[in-house]
Order: sequence, then structure tokens, then C-alpha cells
Amino acid sequence: MPQIEIEVPTADGVAEAYLSTPEGDGEAPPVLMFMDAFGLRPRIREMADRIAGQGYAVLVPNLFYRSAHGPIVSPEELADDEKRGAAFGRIMPMIQELTAGRLTADATAYLDFLTGRDGVADRPAGIVGYCMGGRSALVVASALPNRFAALASFHAGRVVTDTPDSPHLGVPSLTAEVYFGHADNDGSMTPEHVAALEVALAEAGVEYTSEVYEGAPHGFTMSDTSMYHEAGEKRHWEVLLPLFARRLKPALS
Repeated sequence: MPQIEIEVPTADGVAEAYLSTPEGDGEAPPVLMFMDAFGLRPRIREMADRIAGQGYAVLVPNLFYRSAHGPIVSPEELADDEKRGAAFGRIMPMIQELTAGRLTADATAYLDFLTGRDGVADRPAGIVGYCMGGRSALVVASALPNRFAALASFHAGRVVTDTPDSPHLGVPSLTAEVYFGHADNDGSMTPEHVAALEVALAEAGVEYTSEVYEGAPHGFTMSDTSMYHEAGEKRHWEVLLPLFARRLKPALS
């Protein structure tokens, strides 16, 4: 399966990215994968490869390209709760720089780059995001509704806030089929937040599924951290891949 490190031009510079594409001929449906706060690393590439193996061209950009290049955290920081907390404090200013406007402009550049490549279909994409990437995925799918056919978000936080730009307020524009997999006992996405999101989705007439993964902590899909939850990760694949197959229709499905 072809896998390359690549650079994507944007309005604000150049974003390093990982591109994984399937074997074989034909045009693969495009998929954007938005990383969690700990950046591009072997685990993220492994997940992208699994999606690509189902027949998709998967682009994983470094969302923090304005601030950082290369590894953002060490394996030791990921595995240790105390060190991971300290690393997150270092990363938080980078997260705060990801305004809705920047995310949308970047996503447009990522999509144009991906769909302009040989072997990639120029049609509405899938997008999947994890943690902060799940929130970011909702922001860009709401801002660019005609460019996405499927959206999946896992253990995202701050999807519902009391600010005028809360991501959940943008859901009326969505045209994609949407899936949310929420972490259990997540302070950044409480049961009240989940309920508010579901009300917004239902009132907007969005085709959606929203589930809370019982016993799964925030970050449950990431096997390189101490937050990993095996059953939650398995469940996430069981819903993500059928969603993409249903909405993106890869040649391999």
C-alpha cells in the first residue's frame, strides 16, 4: 500500500502530512483524517493505513503546522498520565490557534490537494477526527457542507460550549451522514453536552448516530496512550468503516 510523507501548500505556509492510498487501479474516494492533540505519529499513521486498506486515499495533515513540525510528544509522555498532562499544557496554545476560519481555509487546501492527485476521485470526501480533531472535523464539515459526504468524530471535547461559535450551532448546514462516538465520563463532553448536540442534530434534520461508549475514557482509540480502551477502539472501527463504505462507496467495498 503506497504511503508517503508529503507537504501540502496552504494560505499560511506548508503543512506536513501523511498520505496513504490503496493498492490497485481506479480512483479512490478521498478521506481527511484529523489527528488528536498529540500529533502525527506511528499510531495515527497506522490508523490511516487501516482506512486506506479499505479503498480510500487518506490524507492526515499536521494541524499544528503553523507552530510545530515533526514529533510533538515523546512515547514516554504518551504513556505516563502526569507527563501527558504536562505535554498537553505545552500543546494547548497550538490548539487555541486553530480558529474556525483557519481550520476551514486549511481544510479547503487539504481537499483541493488530495482530490487533485492522480488516482483520487474528485467528489465529496469522508472526514474522521479524534479528540480535538473530532471537534475540528465538525467545524469544517459544517463550513464546507458540499465537500463532505460522511463525518465521524470520536471522543471529541468542547463540541458544545456556551459561546456564540460553539461547533454544535453549525450543524444545520451539514449534508453529510454523521457519527459521534463519545467517551464515557468525559468532562469536556458531559451527558448534558451530548444531549444538546443530539437535539441540535435532530432539529436540523441531520442523518446522525450519537453513542456513548460505556467505560471508555477520553482518548479511547489511541493504543499508544494510557487512555486506550480496547472495546471502545474495536467498536469505533465497526461503525467508522461501514459509514465510509455506505457514503463513499470505494471500489474495494
